Parts: sequence; structure tokens; C-alpha cells
Amino acid sequence: MDQIAKNVQSIMERIANAAIRCGRLPDEIALLAISKTFPKESIIRAAEAGLHRFGENRVQEAEDKIPHLAEIPDLEWHLVGHLQTNKARRAAELFDVVHSLDSVKLAIKLDQAGLDIGKVLSVLLQVDLGGEETKYGVEPARIPEMIEQISGLRGLRLNGLMTIPPYIEDAEKVRPYFARLREIRDDLESEQPGCLGLKHLSMGMSHDFEQAVREGATIVRIGTAVFGSRQ
Repeated sequence: MDQIAKNVQSIMERIANAAIRCGRLPDEIALLAISKTFPKESIIRAAEAGLHRFGENRVQEAEDKIPHLAEIPDLEWHLVGHLQTNKARRAAELFDVVHSLDSVKLAIKLDQAGLDIGKVLSVLLQVDLGGEETKYGVEPARIPEMIEQISGLRGLRLNGLMTIPPYIEDAEKVRPYFARLREIRDDLESEQPGCLGLKHLSMGMSHDFEQAVREGATIVRIGTAVFGSRQ
């Protein structure tokens, strides 16, 4: 078994253990392998190890990978990085899910692109919980307004929330951010049932995904723990 396969097996076991400890089913959590900067060969090895969801950070890099991996069946591509409106059409063509919706303007561009190519694009609303200048996202107070403004777009399906909390070495100190995103989702769904579709919570990365699972993550975004250190 090569190293990527060993890593995948270890991560899946850790996800399952974290889920069981908080009374969840392991199948409730999807592992999204963040393949940005890693070569196509690494993605192939991860697919051979049983993964089929992969996340890229930039449209340009994805253009160099996704078309060349089309022979692998059932791959699902997620965009996890910030998306500029002028790249919206290409993103809609390449990706199945966009995690980083952060403006009505971008939503309208993605919606039009989806309608043009006959595709309903799954999107997650990126929520800014840390207030960091280097991070994107919608402030929690603006989320209901955002949902209302994009709810009528036929080329999009809003399926949940995503956040990138501040990096804290002690992963337990990140848990309040994950708990807060879950609370926001649950409050929104209580006030307007069905407004978040599949009700996904995309949160948790290589060093804190177990804490995210314990706070309700349905998608964990893991790169280095799958593929190794980036060059």
C-alpha cells in the first residue's frame, strides 16, 4: 500500500472514531481531498484508494487537471478558493460544487453560467467568522439577506455553509468557530426550513477535522494529511 492509500485509510478511521464519539454515523461526513498544488498522479493514487471528491483552489490550476482526469469515473470536483466574478463561467463548467460563494454579484454570474450550460450548480455560502482581513466570506448578520436574494436563482442550489476559521495550533480552540457555524445553520433552518438544501457544513482541515466532525461537519477539507507536505 503506498503512502497516500495509507493516509486515506488513517483519515477515514479518524473521521469514523470522531463521529462515533459524538453519536454520529461516519457516513454522514464526506472527505474532500484538497488537491491544489499536487500533481495529477497524486489524485489518481487517491482515487485508487477510494476517494472521489477533490477540491481545487484556483480555476486556472483546475483547468490543467480536471480535463486530463476525465477517464476516472465518478470524480466530483469542488472549488474551495475565492472566486472572482470574471472566472464564474469557467468555474461553473469545471466544478460540481463551489464552496466560496460570498456575494450576490458572484451568485448572479454563476447562475447565468449554469443556465447557459444547462447545469444546476451546488453552492455553499462562505461565512466569515474570524474577521480576518485576509479571509473572504459573508458576515453572519448578512446571511438571511443573501439567502433571500439568491433563493430565486434557477441555476444554483444553495446547499449549506462553509467557513475557514483562524489557524490556531491548539485545535480544541478552533471548536467554537465550528460550533458557531452549526448554530447559524440550525437557526436558519429553524426559521426557514429547506433554505440550505442539503444543510452541509464544510469545515475542518488537516489539523482540526476531528474537532469539526464533533461539531457537526458534513464535509471536511483535507490536503496535506492525504497527500503529504506541499512543496
